[in-house]
Amino acid sequence: MPADLGAADGFTHHACLYGSDDEFLAMAVPFAERGLAAGEPVLAATTAANLASLRAALGGRAYALDTAETAFFGRRPVERVSAFLRYHARRAVPGRRLRMLAEPVWSGKSARQVAEWQRMEAGLNVLLADLPVWMICPYDTRAVPDQVVSAARATHPGLMDGARLLPCAEYVAPKEYAASVAPDLPPPPAGAPGIALTSDAPAVRRFARERAAAAGLSGPRLALAELAVHEAAGYLLAARGARVSLRMWTEPGALACELLRRAPDGAPPPVFVGFHPPGAAPDAADGLWLARSLCEYMEIRGDGPWVRITLHIAGPRDAERL
Repeated sequence: MPADLGAADGFTHHACLYGSDDEFLAMAVPFAERGLAAGEPVLAATTAANLASLRAALGGRAYALDTAETAFFGRRPVERVSAFLRYHARRAVPGRRLRMLAEPVWSGKSARQVAEWQRMEAGLNVLLADLPVWMICPYDTRAVPDQVVSAARATHPGLMDGARLLPCAEYVAPKEYAASVAPDLPPPPAGAPGIALTSDAPAVRRFARERAAAAGLSGPRLALAELAVHEAAGYLLAARGARVSLRMWTEPGALACELLRRAPDGAPPPVFVGFHPPGAAPDAADGLWLARSLCEYMEIRGDGPWVRITLHIAGPRDAERL
């Protein structure tokens, strides 16, 4: 494999469509071996079966390989992005890139979850653009749906076929792709309780807490729901003279929230806003990352002359949460 396939000074993002264990190893073994030989940190975040096969193929060199079972390396896209950034911060070596094999889990996901992960795959090209990381995302064609395979070609500039790089003619610019898979946002139900806001006032938290308690949330889950709504509202209220409407209602398994503000300049919000954790300098979007991390999912987009944020927070019957 040529050593210059992954750029050393920026993010390089390829996919690998494999249909057998041998096809996976034909890509993964030389990718890992070349990186380890060059003193580059190498992470394999894939299935437990693939990790076992890769370790066996690498033999003694496997002791230098960083590994994570992908199902636990970020359950949701915002967690996945944060996991990549934490790994980079922990293992970065000045003057050298990092290599990552990062296989998403596609089986058993809802249509909304699949779309969110596909948007993340596109978004990585923007969110990690400045990092010296070479990432290959394996896709097991024996298990993933055909539409997911098609999406892989649209969200990665290149495909690895063993040690051979092929350009993806189907690749779509990240912002365009994200817009193409954005789900519909139905309006709140008639009669959904709401308030109007003109400042980041205690009224936001008080209303959110009342509605979350009425939905059956209590203890830490009640506090986290209140915090999620407060942080999302704070992003919209940061604009001078902002007027925000806040409505909340219950759906099966979830507490839902809509925040609506007229866009002060008519411009839509950034497509991947809220996916990057806070950096050293304060940013208006920091609260959106926290809100996104606390919710099952969050949508933010331009809706004509409006900016609209929709949150879905796990309901009281969700057994995964606190």
